[in-house]
Amino acid sequence: MKQLWNSRGESCPNGTIPIRRTTAGDILKSVSISKFRMKYSRKDGRDTPGHEHAIGYVAGGKFYGGKAIFSVWEPNVTGNDFSLSQIWVSSPDDPDRPLNTVEAGWHVYPSIYKDSLPRLFAFWTPDGYRSGCYDMLCPGFIQTSQKYCLGAAIDPISTYNGQQFEVAFLISRDTKSGDWWLTVGSEVMGYWPATLFTDLRDHATSVEYGGEVFSGTLGGAHTSTQMGSGHFPDEGFGKAAYVRNLRVIYEDNMLNDVSNLQTFVDKAECYGVRNGYGDDWGNYIYFGGPGYNPNCQ
Repeated sequence: MKQLWNSRGESCPNGTIPIRRTTAGDILKSVSISKFRMKYSRKDGRDTPGHEHAIGYVAGGKFYGGKAIFSVWEPNVTGNDFSLSQIWVSSPDDPDRPLNTVEAGWHVYPSIYKDSLPRLFAFWTPDGYRSGCYDMLCPGFIQTSQKYCLGAAIDPISTYNGQQFEVAFLISRDTKSGDWWLTVGSEVMGYWPATLFTDLRDHATSVEYGGEVFSGTLGGAHTSTQMGSGHFPDEGFGKAAYVRNLRVIYEDNMLNDVSNLQTFVDKAECYGVRNGYGDDWGNYIYFGGPGYNPNCQ
């Protein structure tokens, strides 16, 4: 993976890390703080109006991390919507207890960044999205990498019926400290301290991979914000977005191919998901779609 900020050889001095400067004023000018935190996994027990997902997931076990390789696209996003592709590592399964989750991937969020470029992000919440935040906008995630910058644009990007570009994301729990570490490609980005969480201090109960769209206008005419490449999964390689080599970490602290992979989609007429298995890709999903279309209104 490359990022636009360092594509001309820029780097940070020893002992420093790259930080994209996003002020509270930037957020307030574009979207409310509450909407900036509006981000949910399929596992969140609350009503989540405006959010639609197309994912593959494993649940009901003890997981100590997950890894997958994601294709990178530039979906069209309208208004204050966002569109993302990511991995969720979450706990618990009990809807009566607050959801803990750590997440990472790429998203397109024009109302915040003022462009439509896919950008690297990390996210966490200890209480079902009532608090927590993206990247390093609040105390939480501790970055150690000098190479990549959270919030910075990813380059290059996949093209329809053309070359595909990918990024690998690994979230793993340190067996001694209980901290959750994020690795992007081969670069260790940093960690979420175990002290941020309750249930995630020990293990996760679900790992999810795929896409999400948020739109404040859902409920009327469906948004035309795209997910993934903006094309449905049945179009396949080079045309639809994918996540491949889906893996989880069990108590053996080793990466294992997922078993009993399930899929979920909120509204299949708008965004879809299809899973499969291959010798090179292991377990994978294709996902995404255009949003508004004759069957999705």
